Amino acid sequence: MAARSAPSCHLRLEWVYGYRGHQCRNNLYYTAAKEIVYFVAGVGVVYSPREHRQKFYRGHSDDIISLALHPERVLVATGQVGKEPYICVWDSYTVQTVSVLKDVHTHGIACLAFDLDGQRLVSVGLDSKNAVCVWDWKRGRMLSMAPGHTDRIFDISWDLYQPNKLVSCGVKHIKFWSLCGNALTPKRGVFGKTGDLQTILCLACARDELTYSGALNGDIYVWKGINLIRTIQGAHTAGIFSMNACEEGFATGGRDGCIRLWDLAFKPITVIDLRETDQGYKGLSVRSVCWRGDHILVGTQDSEIFEIVVHERNKPFLLMQGHCEGELWALAVHPTKPLAVTGSDDRSVRIWSLVDHALIARCNMEEPIRCAAVNVDGIHLALGMKDGSFTVLRVRDMTEVVHIKDRKEAIHELKYSPDGTYLAVGCNDSSVDIYGVAQRYKKVGECVGSLSFITHLDWSSDSRYLQTNDGNGKRLLYRMPGGKEVTSKEEIKGVHWASWTCVSGLEVNGIWPKYSDINDINSVDGNYVGQVLVTADDYGVVKLFRYPCLRKGAKFRKYIGHSAHVTNVRWSHDYQWVISIGGADHSVFQWKFIPERKLKDALHIAPQESLAESNSDESDSDLSDVPELDSEIEQETQLTYHRQVYKEDLPQLKEQCKEKQKSATSKRRERAPGNSIRLHFIHGYRGYDCRSNLFYTQIGEIVYHVAAVGVIYNRQQNTQRFYLGHDDDILCLAIHPLKDYVATGQVGRDPSIHIWDTETIKPLSILKGYHQYGICAVDFSADGKRLASVGIDDSHTIVLWDWKKGEKLSVARGSKDKIFVVKMNPYVSDKLITAGIKHMKFWRRAGGGLIGRRGYIGSLGKNDTMMCAVYGWTEEMAFSGTSTGDVCIWRDVFLVKTVKAHDGPVFSMHALEKGFVTGGKDGVVALWDDSFERCLKTYAIKRADLAPGSKGLLLEDNPSIRAISLGHGHILVGTKNGEILEVDKSGPITLLVQGHMEGEVWGLATHPYLPICATVSDDKTLRIWDLSPSHCMLAVRKLKKGGRCCCFSPDGKVLAVGLNDGSFLMANADTLEDLVSFHHRKDIISDIQFSPGSGKYLAVASHDSFIDIYNVMSSKRVGVCKGATSYITHIDWDSRGKLLQVNTGAKEQLFFEAPRGKKQTIPTTEVEKISWASWTSVLGLCCEGIWPIIGEVTDVTASCLTSDKMVLATGDDLGFVKLFRYPAKGKFGKFKKYVAHSTHVTNVRWTYDDSMLVTLGGADMSLMVWTNEMESYREKKSCDSEESDIDSEEDGGYDSDVTRENEISYTIRALSTNIRPMLGVKPHLQQKEPSVDERQGVVRGSRPPVSRAPPQPEKLQSNNVGKKKRPIEDLVLELAFGYRGRDCRNNVHYLNDGDDIIYHTASVGILHNVATGTQSFYQEHNDDILCLTVNQHPKFINIVATGQVGDSADMSATAPSVHIWDAVNKQTLSILRCSHSKGVCSVSFSATGKLLLSVGLDPEHTITIWRWQEGARIASRAGHNQRIFVAEFRPDSDTQFVSVGIKHVKFWTLAGRALLSKKGLLSTLEDARMQTMLAVAFGAVPSVVMSVCGKITYCVEWWPERTMGLCLPCIPPCETG
Repeated sequence: MAARSAPSCHLRLEWVYGYRGHQCRNNLYYTAAKEIVYFVAGVGVVYSPREHRQKFYRGHSDDIISLALHPERVLVATGQVGKEPYICVWDSYTVQTVSVLKDVHTHGIACLAFDLDGQRLVSVGLDSKNAVCVWDWKRGRMLSMAPGHTDRIFDISWDLYQPNKLVSCGVKHIKFWSLCGNALTPKRGVFGKTGDLQTILCLACARDELTYSGALNGDIYVWKGINLIRTIQGAHTAGIFSMNACEEGFATGGRDGCIRLWDLAFKPITVIDLRETDQGYKGLSVRSVCWRGDHILVGTQDSEIFEIVVHERNKPFLLMQGHCEGELWALAVHPTKPLAVTGSDDRSVRIWSLVDHALIARCNMEEPIRCAAVNVDGIHLALGMKDGSFTVLRVRDMTEVVHIKDRKEAIHELKYSPDGTYLAVGCNDSSVDIYGVAQRYKKVGECVGSLSFITHLDWSSDSRYLQTNDGNGKRLLYRMPGGKEVTSKEEIKGVHWASWTCVSGLEVNGIWPKYSDINDINSVDGNYVGQVLVTADDYGVVKLFRYPCLRKGAKFRKYIGHSAHVTNVRWSHDYQWVISIGGADHSVFQWKFIPERKLKDALHIAPQESLAESNSDESDSDLSDVPELDSEIEQETQLTYHRQVYKEDLPQLKEQCKEKQKSATSKRRERAPGNSIRLHFIHGYRGYDCRSNLFYTQIGEIVYHVAAVGVIYNRQQNTQRFYLGHDDDILCLAIHPLKDYVATGQVGRDPSIHIWDTETIKPLSILKGYHQYGICAVDFSADGKRLASVGIDDSHTIVLWDWKKGEKLSVARGSKDKIFVVKMNPYVSDKLITAGIKHMKFWRRAGGGLIGRRGYIGSLGKNDTMMCAVYGWTEEMAFSGTSTGDVCIWRDVFLVKTVKAHDGPVFSMHALEKGFVTGGKDGVVALWDDSFERCLKTYAIKRADLAPGSKGLLLEDNPSIRAISLGHGHILVGTKNGEILEVDKSGPITLLVQGHMEGEVWGLATHPYLPICATVSDDKTLRIWDLSPSHCMLAVRKLKKGGRCCCFSPDGKVLAVGLNDGSFLMANADTLEDLVSFHHRKDIISDIQFSPGSGKYLAVASHDSFIDIYNVMSSKRVGVCKGATSYITHIDWDSRGKLLQVNTGAKEQLFFEAPRGKKQTIPTTEVEKISWASWTSVLGLCCEGIWPIIGEVTDVTASCLTSDKMVLATGDDLGFVKLFRYPAKGKFGKFKKYVAHSTHVTNVRWTYDDSMLVTLGGADMSLMVWTNEMESYREKKSCDSEESDIDSEEDGGYDSDVTRENEISYTIRALSTNIRPMLGVKPHLQQKEPSVDERQGVVRGSRPPVSRAPPQPEKLQSNNVGKKKRPIEDLVLELAFGYRGRDCRNNVHYLNDGDDIIYHTASVGILHNVATGTQSFYQEHNDDILCLTVNQHPKFINIVATGQVGDSADMSATAPSVHIWDAVNKQTLSILRCSHSKGVCSVSFSATGKLLLSVGLDPEHTITIWRWQEGARIASRAGHNQRIFVAEFRPDSDTQFVSVGIKHVKFWTLAGRALLSKKGLLSTLEDARMQTMLAVAFGAVPSVVMSVCGKITYCVEWWPERTMGLCLPCIPPCETG
């Protein structure tokens, strides 16, 4: 039982021996506090030489390989390797994380550098493109990214003297970058004849565009601009690994072991050869230098750190040592002194003092060392070698005693016996040899029995037994010293072991996770005194278990720090410390052991801040010690919100089905019906799996959600208003602190969060892109500016948003188990808590990441499931409700106390000014004082307390409470059963809204002459609803089984209900009392219908493929219809009551004669002539058109025809309600569709007078009432969504010009010039840079001072191939003839009040002065310009945006881009590299001039909105599947724009980060068809904005502002063409 909880002791990292010198450079610096910062393994170390103290930063999860120091020298940035590597920016003083940058790089982060003022950070990845990325690190936001180079980049640096310039260098290249907008543009350094092309290892920037770089051959290359101007030969004799610039000059360090100091002009000052100093040795290689004042820090390849004081330069001071490269496996502790011995593949054995934290002896051996042991008396030290020999040394002076080689394979383990007489040596050839110590190590025995290599050995206390482990995980025992194997169980039981380091055996069963590969734990060591066991594994984790630890999957505490394999771990002789060693990181970690910690000590070891946490009590075991989960919570955790088909998949599915429809479109299809429906009222509230989703708005209305609808309910008028922006189940809802905005999160493949206004019901912002499958919790911050959300993906991602801008601020993985709630701290906007299954975490924002700390429970409670949480009256206090009915009170991250509040889970909590209110599964609402000391009042929800004004009936007393909210003098309560109640403070309860409980709802019937309907559901209730304005539930009755269908008799007196067990009953329609019931079938009754007229017969269809016909009067079965091959889905009577029409699950349409049930075959032509009493069938010619293109994927589940036989309403599996014109002949009919239900619409019915349509959502349990609006009645309402699945081809034709333009494929010239990195440079092209005066912009302002284009001569060269090859340095563009009009539009503009014209041709922007006829050019584009626009805002005068062709969207220099530039001085202001593959075909500025809209040529014709000054992409969305010609902002708006193109006009709104579009409609004009639109303009009065679209049929249409429903009469052809 003991192993079920983690041990209560703790390890604290005390010292790390070593420094990472291999494969890393420039990773050693002085901080402002004169401490030294470096890294080793996965730990950042801050070492204070004065106090000989180390502090550790442990926010990384794998090896750190790069480090940069902020210019103020307090903050440090470190980058790691890994599949999803991240960068941490942390404070070297407090060692706390300041910011986390992630989700961009893969493989690892090779270099980092801060810019001059420390605002931006550049990083280089280890991926195949060596991506270079610039970050605004405080906000955790990526500003720009570009592929760096095809080969490794070794160093990168900001130019400290020019803004927005960087330099990077690496294998055979150096690149000079400029950052503009979001574009990083590189230029390769030109080596020319001055120096050889070679690998550059490090660099430093200086004044006057000078750059110094260190090369592989030991030379220093000096660059001016991008040209190599001179080399300093032989600065070092081998590669220069490190270069460091400081106030006095530069320091360089190389492979030759020398440090050289240079002055600011790079004249040599002095040289220090470390190999010649006292501490030096042959082969010393410098990896890192840092020069500050008169101190120089040096880091070497062999993991040493030296400090050199300049005036005593031959006496370097050794600060830190570690093992060199090579795996580290050997570890032993001295039996009586605080010493540890390590030996490594670097062939050295080292002895460390654990008290002084220093190396006290080292000795180099001949062979790599694999294991070590010290004899009991502490005199002899035995080392096992890789070649099969072992050596014994005297500890005192490291002199050799013996060297014995009896084996050929590596010795992996050796140990002295406790009495000091024997040495056991385990070898990889699966034998153990026993040597006698006193006989000068003569071999006295041998144990053979293992079949695999020996991994661990242990002696018994009396030295008579030895146990071994081998690579197969076998544990064997031998009698000593002979080596005979022991097999008797009795004998084995009696043995006491002197030490326990074996990984298999009963005592250590618990260290293995349930399912694991047998050799991923490398080492264990038992501490008998403290009853703890420490283990080391392949994942870099050191764990503490209780000892003995018998059951698999025991609980533990875990500690990270090592990067990969931890090869060995041992307790020190007095159990004060644990020593662990890392294989590949060859570092030695020393951990302090803190026994049974007390809470007060806990503060100084407050739960370590790290992204993967230390000391968490998690274990991989089945949670056997967890109390049974409450049944409701268990149900909820098992819900899955995955869908087979998400709504987002529809466009692709339609594309795939396009082929099939080609044949179908030949027939002219019916138009969509004239009627439309509008959502009027919904019965239902989602309480069964959501909590705290019910609030009062500012004006006292009530907001909640059901299905895919946000509902605002006005209780005075009993009316509802709806937010219909979602297209799938809403799972959570939060209200803004001002109670006017609401955030709702939905299910989806890429689920979105909508923030909308409860007054106007308009979306303000839509957030998506970072969650998967769905969003289960949202919360606003106290200032209302931020929003936190939690997803339902496997790691329950937490995202923090700036919702108005639609920006993701930070993201983190939440927990493996479900998170139920997220709450933002009302006092500190950067903190939040999440609570869920066995989970309470306290988070704070750090840049782009969130740092989480688990709540520390201590001895006060169990790790319980938290269902709700709120903050208290200070920023430290938090309260959470558990699944056992307690309220936990937290201060900071510590549990202070628990209070019993409810029986069963506490589902909802709400904080008031003075006190709290809680609600639980026990159906009680409790009011508490402000410290949860006493309960002030409780309200039980009981039927007896229902006030007369209630809109329904309570199904049961004390329903489980899922949401509570206070306001307007009332308590608002939402229950699991889907009721919303209002509790008056004095006690009476009013029921406001209710719906069905959990379980699918299928049965629906409308009354023959009253506005009421009946529903029956799997929740085992039958309910009657009033559809008139009182909107209430009239009656309810519990059934013994769930039901799937119901029907009123023609006189409305009897209600027949079919149940799921094959029985059905007839009940009195008023009182719902039983009249008669039958049980003839075993399977579900799926449909039930009375015959028309007198209702003489009742047809009952079941899932076992039969239909029974009963005579209602005599209550006898009179007929059975046989012959269906599958279950029955729908049945209908004809108007004479003589014929039944039947649909089955196999998509058969059958006919039977009543009442005998004889099967009839009726030709299709005759079927149409029959008059049917009702039509609920979904098959047959009359409704062929209701099946969508993607009919394979989705089913139409229900249909219903109006009594005038004009309109057919259908419901389908995707949650759409559609209206078709009846009969819907021909495939893929046109329709109007409405989204409100989330998944399956299970049933639809018109009321008796067709005034309303009632629809049922299966899984969303909601009953929706829609009003039917006739054609005449329709005022010009806004968008009735009217779409068909295919854009009909017969619509307006094409003009030949348009056709041609639509088909142009832009070949990309960028691919044919040599912007691409080429390996060699053609001789005549070398050094053809623009001449100096040209580069400085002397020549007629034709080039900006800093050119961002590819070198121009090359470009012109490739165009003038035939001409003579004379030097072309002085070729300057003077006049360009031509204007691109063949495939562009709106690309000529006036500037400066008509003095100048601006236009473009080829890749040049041209400013043409009308008066003088002179031209000036903008030549920064490297490919054809396709579009041009001018900013109209007075603040941005003469600002032009141009978009060009490009190849792929990989953000490299040849990607399509938009340049924003000043037309007068041709300065580039911003470059936006975009994800539009192929090119940019339209650009437009917004009204304020701050936003820019661009449209791509990619297949989706993506529309993107930019904040162009920062280069930030705000929103992007696929525009249309066919070519978009123009998109323009409305002249008075920053959020609305119109796009026109091939058969398409769309009106767009920008909401936060999302683009919402509505199609322009032509429905009211008789013969209007959607034409191809070529242009758009806006009318003079902004409020009456008219947009004018040039149509191919030579007329201009007017569209009044956003009614979008109307296309005013066409203006007669005003020009031909």
